[in-house]
Amino acid sequence: MKRLRLALPAAALAAVATLAALPAAPVAVAAPPAEFNPVSASFGVPTGKVVKGQFLSYNDFHGAIDPPTGSGAVVNASGTSTPAGGVEYLATWLKKLRAEATAEGRQTITAGAGDLIGATPLVSAAFHDEPTIELMNEIGLQVSSVGNHEFDEGVTELLRIQRGGCHPTDGCQDGDGFGGAEFSYLAANTIDKKTNLPILPPIEIKYIGGVPVGFIGMTLEGTPGIVNPAGIQNVRFTDEVETANKWSNLLKLFGVKAQVLLLHEGGSQGTATPTPGVSDCTGFTGPIVPIVAGLNPEISIVISGHTHRFYSCKLPNSKGADTVVTSAGTNGQIVTDIDYSLDKRTGRFTEITAKNVIVENGVSDGKGGWLRDAAGAYLRNPDTVDAAAKKVADKYRTAVAPIANKIVGSISADIVRATTPAGESPLGDVIADAQLAYTSAGGAQIALMNPGGIRADLDADQTSGGEAYGQVTYGEAFTVQPFNNLVVTQTFTGAQIKNVLEQQFVGFSGQTAQRILQVSAGLTYTWSASAAAGSKISNLALNGVAIDPAASYLVTTNDFLANGGDGFSYLAQGTGRVTAPGFDVDALVAHLATGPIAPGLANRISTTP
Repeated sequence: MKRLRLALPAAALAAVATLAALPAAPVAVAAPPAEFNPVSASFGVPTGKVVKGQFLSYNDFHGAIDPPTGSGAVVNASGTSTPAGGVEYLATWLKKLRAEATAEGRQTITAGAGDLIGATPLVSAAFHDEPTIELMNEIGLQVSSVGNHEFDEGVTELLRIQRGGCHPTDGCQDGDGFGGAEFSYLAANTIDKKTNLPILPPIEIKYIGGVPVGFIGMTLEGTPGIVNPAGIQNVRFTDEVETANKWSNLLKLFGVKAQVLLLHEGGSQGTATPTPGVSDCTGFTGPIVPIVAGLNPEISIVISGHTHRFYSCKLPNSKGADTVVTSAGTNGQIVTDIDYSLDKRTGRFTEITAKNVIVENGVSDGKGGWLRDAAGAYLRNPDTVDAAAKKVADKYRTAVAPIANKIVGSISADIVRATTPAGESPLGDVIADAQLAYTSAGGAQIALMNPGGIRADLDADQTSGGEAYGQVTYGEAFTVQPFNNLVVTQTFTGAQIKNVLEQQFVGFSGQTAQRILQVSAGLTYTWSASAAAGSKISNLALNGVAIDPAASYLVTTNDFLANGGDGFSYLAQGTGRVTAPGFDVDALVAHLATGPIAPGLANRISTTP
């Protein structure tokens, strides 16, 4: 049964309309200091009775039901590596932290900051991420913002995920129906173009010891550029600062002065030796800094995400006062523990402290390290498994195992997605080659792959299905490419291909972020970091022959790119689109079947100062 949610009164809705018409307050963007201290903020002496509470939060879970493996198995922080993650361990740590809060007289609210679903491993994706939602219900999530990946299958599917009901094409595959999310997804800045209203609730109010706490939830404004445009044609995404402050003003109007922003946008710590700790804020930068600099002071906490980084900071808001800003990394490997106090008379926060806690899943060796099996994989600790979460997860693991553990090919060594200074990766080479091979019978000459669509490495020593060294299962291949994008081939002129490559860089034809496309064998070029936007590409050739601007070429991409995703509007200008059978992961699987496949040499793209 779904929990009842607080509905806005009619007067509030009228106020929303009024506020929406008001001009946005000017945003003063403060330059961030070189370094921020780990977070602990005070907001004055309480004038009344103090109420204590706790927020537990995480972000970018991405359906990571199973403990991460390979290079992603550990959290690297403070010079140490700690095996972490897996939903049955996340459940245990959440219960532990809640129990500690209860002992201190604190009421707990568990919150998320988006990307709970989307870009998920097969155990979740095979069932349209219903397993992840069922498990989020099980482990006690109460409220979350949407993230960009919540839109991977479009707005209509996101609404089904929230409200429940069987998938319109595949039905309820597990046989027991789907009741939807028991927690609230908030989407304040995702606006239906017809109604001009948010597609899901923008805010939620919860009470701590009788004091109202308001939550505002939203994704980054740049979501349209990083999801498939086909699924979001009927919505628009509004500015983060303007939207947050609009709903903050409404909450304040109704007496809610303790406010939390759940925002799927973030930042990152700078590099340092040793590696910064999970609760540090060393050399912090990122889009979240100017966003916080424009926020109302009532928004005292921002639980952020998107960058997959861990940090615990306090940043100046529009009044120069402190706002606590946190992120728990990714894949359920960290939980943010935020303790706070509320002044019952004023309804405001008086104290906030925050730390990140690693969701350890390993077995200690008693010497400061962790035990491993004969193959070098970390041993999992059976004593810290939550039985209820494991029961739900095992239902789906069992259902998907015959597909996930099927051996589909082989590799000769680890093939990683880490890039060269020119932006090319060994795994990017392999995927582009796979897509070219998949469509070569139709005459394709070039294949391009977006780097953001490569979600994991291919590890030769991954043996989760009991396979031998170098063997690759379907589940492992799907984890690398989990989006089920279509593979399409279009015709472009040589001049258009050059424009596509120029559009990899900020400032050309609306591009807002640098994204280096991975290219298939035979295509080579050089880019210059110092050249002006639109003039960065040189020495563009196919099989050693210069690309002819007037000639036509058949180019393969996924449909995400072909629809203009990641800001590549020139890729939406191709003609004669032909769609290959199956999905992009099928192209990778077909290529791996010809193996063992060696890592790409990552020597197709070069760069100059």
